[in-house]
Amino acid sequence: MISGSWGRNILAWKDLKKEQKMFPLKDAEMGASTFFASALPHDVCGSNGLPLTPNSIKILGRFQILKTIFHPRLCQYVDITRGKHDINVLRMQLSNLLIIKAEKNEDIVLLNEDTSRLRERLVVAAEHCEKSLEDLLRDGKPVSCSRILCIAFEVLQGLQYMNKYGMVHRALSPHNILLDRKGHVKLAKFGLYHMTAHGVDVDFPIGYPSYLAPEVIAQGIVKPSDHTQCEKPLPSGPKSDVWSIGIILFELCVGRKLFQTLEIDQRLKQILTLGCVDDIVTVLAEEHGCLDVIKALPENVMSLLKKCLTFQPSKRPTPDELLCDSIFSEVSSFYEPFHKAASLFSSSLRCANLTLPEDISQLCKDEDCDYLAERSIEEVYHLWCLAGGDLEKELVNKEIIRSKPPICTLPNFLLEDGESFGQGRDRSSLLDDTTVTLSLYQLRNRLKDVGGEAFYPLLEDDQSNLPHSNSNNELSAAANLPLIIRERDTEYQLNRIILFDRLLKAYPYKKNQIWKEARVDIPPLLRGLTWAALLGVEGAIQARYDAVDKDTPIPTDRQIEVDIPRCHQYDELLSSPEGHAKFRRVLKAWVVSHPDLVYWQGLDSLCAPFLYLNFNSEALAYACMSAFIPKYLYNFFLKDNSHVIQEYLTVFSQMIAFHDPELSNHLNEIGFIPDLYAIPWFLTMFTHVFPLHKIFHLWDTLLLGNSSFPFCIGVAILQQLRDRLLANGFNECILLFSDLPEIDIERCVRESINLFCWTPKSATYRQYAQPPKQANESNGTRGSMSCFSAEYQDTPKSDLSRDPIKLDDLKAEVSPRISAEDLIDLCELTGPSHFKTPTKKAKSSKPKLLVVDIRNSEDFNRGHISGSINISFGLAFATEGQLVQCPATATLQSFKGRVVVIVGHVVKNTAAERLLSFDLQLLK
Repeated sequence: MISGSWGRNILAWKDLKKEQKMFPLKDAEMGASTFFASALPHDVCGSNGLPLTPNSIKILGRFQILKTIFHPRLCQYVDITRGKHDINVLRMQLSNLLIIKAEKNEDIVLLNEDTSRLRERLVVAAEHCEKSLEDLLRDGKPVSCSRILCIAFEVLQGLQYMNKYGMVHRALSPHNILLDRKGHVKLAKFGLYHMTAHGVDVDFPIGYPSYLAPEVIAQGIVKPSDHTQCEKPLPSGPKSDVWSIGIILFELCVGRKLFQTLEIDQRLKQILTLGCVDDIVTVLAEEHGCLDVIKALPENVMSLLKKCLTFQPSKRPTPDELLCDSIFSEVSSFYEPFHKAASLFSSSLRCANLTLPEDISQLCKDEDCDYLAERSIEEVYHLWCLAGGDLEKELVNKEIIRSKPPICTLPNFLLEDGESFGQGRDRSSLLDDTTVTLSLYQLRNRLKDVGGEAFYPLLEDDQSNLPHSNSNNELSAAANLPLIIRERDTEYQLNRIILFDRLLKAYPYKKNQIWKEARVDIPPLLRGLTWAALLGVEGAIQARYDAVDKDTPIPTDRQIEVDIPRCHQYDELLSSPEGHAKFRRVLKAWVVSHPDLVYWQGLDSLCAPFLYLNFNSEALAYACMSAFIPKYLYNFFLKDNSHVIQEYLTVFSQMIAFHDPELSNHLNEIGFIPDLYAIPWFLTMFTHVFPLHKIFHLWDTLLLGNSSFPFCIGVAILQQLRDRLLANGFNECILLFSDLPEIDIERCVRESINLFCWTPKSATYRQYAQPPKQANESNGTRGSMSCFSAEYQDTPKSDLSRDPIKLDDLKAEVSPRISAEDLIDLCELTGPSHFKTPTKKAKSSKPKLLVVDIRNSEDFNRGHISGSINISFGLAFATEGQLVQCPATATLQSFKGRVVVIVGHVVKNTAAERLLSFDLQLLK
């Protein structure tokens, strides 16, 4: 039984399903299909002088928009991967051929043509149903007219929605029109024509001969002869699909397929000759011996067939026009209009279309509910992959992907010009239209012990968010495992995805709880939205992005064009032409919308993580970038940013001295200053030096910290390289940083947090940091923020706060300053403070912070900070410059590895700096 608050929670959850990005899996399944992208010569470059982008990369980039198209009449696309199997096999074949030629002392240059054309397999995952219109035709019986009208209406609904995105199916056939368990239509493979650039990027035609429109056949197949200047064919329009519908509906009416006795060339010729007749429907019926069946059709069905099978495209209706036709006046009343749910970051009301059922008890009566089927297809697929699912392996198991022994693929005869003979025709480049159903057995078996409570967590529950299931102990243990293991744990990720999904749906109301959970970890599937929430992105982001002029040429365009092809191009998504276009628009939108700032090299690297995570939402990538830069890189992109950069590097140098005096002294002695290596670090927030998968884990923590946290990341990186830096001189260090060694990011994150907690808040004060925010500008989390997240600039200022100093004076100081109010707080002179840091005195232990008062003894005895020691500067040093030994200096030496604060008169800065320099040597 489901009762109480949990039952009400399920009710609210099921209502929210209507506004999900992707529809729930329900009774549908997931399927995988594969095809080859056509080969490109490797010895040809594009107009920019760079190698041609493989067609598989182009297809992968265009595919991404298909993941955002959701409609009840369309099979949702989930993922696309580039297969490696066939490339490896071909390389083995070529390797064997090389060996044979080498043994015969033959010229291996003849292999250039073979090695320059490597086709790449693509595997597509999408929603799938086992039944299709093909099954209805297989029965050999005519389908009822009422059913035909419903099928036609539903197919047209799917096509109409596609057309709004400027897409055409072009591959309609009975086996691509699927039927779910309720008999409703779902169009499969509707994006093949779009993702292949209207068939240019593949070696097979898009569409099936019997269902191609006459104008498509008349155009023929256009293949580019010059890959640098592609002769793109004129794309088909929506009316081409209407002809295909007409043929399919005709077949359903008569219960048989058309043109089956004809060869392909004869079929195409037969379709073209239909332009010579007045009544195409009647002629087709006569040729296939079903005139009586056609004449018996109702007038509305006959009218529909004639309108669809209009030879001239100019006179043929579009899907949108057909849906408005009186033919469907009776059918249309059975269907409710589809409303696309509002996105998370939108000004529209997301709950506008939510309705409660009349009988609430009906939602909670099923005790054997398939909870996994209630999750979105995107989530189920992600969990399926974590549970060991592999698309290519599934296709191999079903013998869709077959491999030959390399020796069997060698030619029998080779000419000197490279021409080969004796090889069987390679049909792998042709389309295999088979779709393999992906089994969820392994995933369901993995989640069999997860109870229903895990799928509907109570956000207001004071207890742990971990579900109460038989595997609860395992989940609790998993939370303490390394991050990389947690991200691959199926059950743990299920829990985190569901929790974050619910929290994000309640954003910004649940913003504080999102921050709290993000401190544990962020599920990779929802990282993009979670980052946006942490950055405080709100409002109509799409409208703001659309309002920016991204088309008018500006002087920065040329530099952007140069930088993009060099930015994280190892990633398939960002290296695609679609990725380059999105890069260009987002970067240009930022430049245009910030006229007081300029484009600096490195801004493209800064944009890359946001674009990768929000590839299908440029507006969200732009909004995240616009929120990130003011917080962490305020005024870094001024035309004259030297004062900002120099202050930042000086504070970083002081942080090195504070946390690692020995390393700081060594780097200063050899002249290896941060200006030589750290500018790319901070200007790009480490995106220029780390690959994306490391940046994701690094920024998961960075976004939870304040603007000073990057200093601690930089120090943590240096400490991982500490031994090598201490053992080398200037030239070796330059070489070391020219190709940065492997950095353990998880260790870096862990150590940077510890370093941050050890650092007094005012020690990283910068006068050129972002100004204090007003109360109405706060992101709403200030009340619950910890020391880790709060900005020092946002704290109320008093006479005890740290004051700005000149940049030259700041550079002259080796170690950072600390404010009086910070010292009072760390020494707990006013009682225990709200924040807990490692510099605080623990219970029943000696303090971790020592205050050294350098005033003379008279001033010290007149008044001093409790617990401080007095080392008068005038009497502290011997004539040789050594520190005079006394009880106070012995105390100072006992605080090795702890925080030491030098206090004195305002005019004694030089004295404090000299004593502090000695302390750096002492505290190594």
